[in-house]
Amino acid sequence: MILERINAPEDIRSIPKKDLPRLAKEIRTFLIRSISETGGHLASNLGVVELTMAMYLAFNPRKDKIIWDVGHQSYTHKILSGRKKDFSGLRRFGGISGFPKRGESPCDAFNTGHSSTSISAGIGMVEARDLRGEHYSVVSVIGDGALTGGMAYEALNNTARLKKNFIIVLNDNHMSISENVGGMSQYLNSIRTSEGYNRLKEQIADKIGGVPGIGRSMVEYLRNTKNGIKQLFIPGMLFENLGITYLGPVDGHDIRRLVRTFEEAKRLNRPVLVHVLTQKGKGYRPAELHPDRFHGVASFDPGTGQSKKIKEYPDYTDVFSKKLIELAEQDPSIVGVTAAMPDGTGLAAFGRRFPKRFFDVGIAEQHAVTSAAGLAAGGMKPVVAVYSSFLQRGFDQILHDVCIQNLPVIFAVDRAGLVGADGETHQGIFDLSYLSCIPNMTVLAPKNRWELEDELAFALRYGGPIAIRYPRGQAYRGLEQFREKIEFGRGEMLYEETETAIVAVGSMVSTGEHVREKLKALGHPCSLANARFIKPMDEALLERLARSHRRIITMEENVLTGGFGMKAADWLHTHHPEVSVLHIALPDAYVEHGDVSVLRNHLGIDSDSVIQKIRERFKL
Repeated sequence: MILERINAPEDIRSIPKKDLPRLAKEIRTFLIRSISETGGHLASNLGVVELTMAMYLAFNPRKDKIIWDVGHQSYTHKILSGRKKDFSGLRRFGGISGFPKRGESPCDAFNTGHSSTSISAGIGMVEARDLRGEHYSVVSVIGDGALTGGMAYEALNNTARLKKNFIIVLNDNHMSISENVGGMSQYLNSIRTSEGYNRLKEQIADKIGGVPGIGRSMVEYLRNTKNGIKQLFIPGMLFENLGITYLGPVDGHDIRRLVRTFEEAKRLNRPVLVHVLTQKGKGYRPAELHPDRFHGVASFDPGTGQSKKIKEYPDYTDVFSKKLIELAEQDPSIVGVTAAMPDGTGLAAFGRRFPKRFFDVGIAEQHAVTSAAGLAAGGMKPVVAVYSSFLQRGFDQILHDVCIQNLPVIFAVDRAGLVGADGETHQGIFDLSYLSCIPNMTVLAPKNRWELEDELAFALRYGGPIAIRYPRGQAYRGLEQFREKIEFGRGEMLYEETETAIVAVGSMVSTGEHVREKLKALGHPCSLANARFIKPMDEALLERLARSHRRIITMEENVLTGGFGMKAADWLHTHHPEVSVLHIALPDAYVEHGDVSVLRNHLGIDSDSVIQKIRERFKL
C-alpha cells in the first residue's frame, strides 16, 4: 500500500505522480474504515482528499501555515502529517482530536472548531509574518457554508487592505463543475497570474498616469471599464471588486490542476482566492447520496452505511421538535429560527410542516438572534434553536437586541453540558454563566422529557426573553411521577427528608437521584430538589431547605464560575451561614474530547465521584 509510506509531512513528495490517484483512494478507504469504528466527520473529509494532497505538494506544512476553517475536514491533513497511527483514538479521551490542535502537531497552525474564523486568523498571521521579517505562505481554507458567517465578510473586507501574499481557498461543495467556465477560467488564470502580464499592466498604468492633466482619470476610466467587462465573463468578481484576485473555479479532485493553481497563487504579491469545487462524501456512495447524514456520524457499518447504534428512546432534540410542532399547530405566531442546523436542532421537521414560518439563516448566529428580535418586535413568537456552544457567538445580540428590549424570544439551547467527542470548542458548559448574568433573561433546565415539553409551553406563554437548556442524548424517562405545574421562578421538591439536601439543575437531577439512593443505602437521609429555574433562582426553596438541613449540595453540568451553585451559595452564606455548602460543577477549564460517561467520571460529576466528595467533605 502506498499509504504505508506516508509517515511524515514530506513523504507525499516522494510518491510518483502517477500513483497519487491511488493514494487518494487508499486514504478514502482508510477514512471510511476508521470513522466507521470511532465515529466522526466523514462526508466533509472524503470531499477534500485531493485538495489536501495538493496543498501538501504545493506548500510545506512544517513551515507554511494552513488554517482549516471549522477544522472537522482536517482528517486527511492529519494522516499526511504523520498521525495515521493515532486514528484508533480519534475523538476518544486521551486520543487525537477531530479538529486541528496546535498542541497536537506543529503542522496544526491554528486551533479551530467554530466556523468563519480562518480568514481573520490568516490575516493576523500574514501581518505577524511580515512584522517579524519571516517568509512563509499563509493559507486559509474556508467552505462555502462558513462563508455565510458575518465574521468571514469582516475578514474579506480587511483582506483587501493587504499588499502582500495571502491565499484563501474557498472549498465549494455545492456547485457542479462546468467545463466551459472551467476551461476559460484556466486560460484567464494563466494570463492574469503570469509575471509578464502583471508587469505589463503596471507599466501601462504608470505611462498613462503620467500624461499631464488627463492621465490619472484615464487610468481610472480604463480600470472601471475593464472591471465592467470582466463582470460579464469572469466568475468571482465579488472578490475581485474587494481587491482579492480570484482564481477558479478549479476541479477540487484534480491534483495536477490544484497544484498548478496554488503555485500560481504563491507568485502574486497580493491576496488571492482559489475557488475549488469538491463533492462531499466523494468515493463512498452512501455519503455521496446523503452527505448531510454523514456529516457527523457515530460508528456505522461501512458496507451499508447504517449506524450501529439503535435509538431506543427519543432524545431531547426529538422531544423538543415534536412538542414545538404540536404547539405551533395551535398558535400561528410561533416561528422557528436556526443557524444552519435544522437537523441537529430538530427544526427540520418544523420547517417541513411550516415552511413559511421557518428561517434557516446559515452560519450566522448573531443574525439569527437579532432577526429573532425583529420577529418578536413584529408580533411573532420566535424560537431560536441553537447549540449551547454556538449561542456564545450571539451573546452581544442577546444582551443588546433581545434583553434590553425585553422581547419574547425563546432560546432552545441544545447540547448543553458535556457533548463528548467534539471536544473543547463544542462542550456546552458556559451557558448558565453567560445567560444568567444578563438582566431580563430567564433560564430554565428540564429534569426529564416531560418537563422539557412543559417548559417549552411555559416559555411560549411567558412574554419575555427565556432560555431552556437541555443536554445531548436520550431524554431521561425517570421521575415521571413528578410533574408539578411550572410557575415562574419556582423550583420543585422531589424528596424531602433531613440532614443533607441536593439541589440539582437539569441533567444533574437524575444524577442527584442516584446519589440520594446511595446515601440512603449508607444510612444517611437525603432530600432532592429540582432547581428548574436557574434565573430567577427559587430563594423560597433554598430557605425551606436551609431551615431543616445541615448540608446543601448543588449540582450542575456547567463551569463553577457564574453558575447556579455560586449564586445559591452566595444567598445561603448571607441568610444561613450555619449551613455547609458543597458545589458539584465542572472545573473552570476547557474540557477535551471523549465519551461523555468517561468525561463525567474524569471530572468528578458522576454519582460515585459525588458520593466520594460528599463523604470526604462532611466525614460521612
